[in-house]
Amino acid sequence: MAISYNGLWKLLIDKEMKKMDLVENENIGISSSTLAKMSRGEIVSMSVLEKICLELDCDFGDIISIDRSKNK
Repeated sequence: MAISYNGLWKLLIDKEMKKMDLVENENIGISSSTLAKMSRGEIVSMSVLEKICLELDCDFGDIISIDRSKNK
């Protein structure tokens, strides 16, 4: 199953943020390896997604989706 984080990347652009801000923000503080997983469309823990959603004031559906074209 392939996860798409395109919603997150678009939200970061709207908020004039960069991917590395997710690592450097002390309220989110995800590791660079977790960011790399997300960049490759891999699954990360719900606690990571929760931290991102709380900090960016959004919901899970705003940042992730299933890329069905990669399931075939």
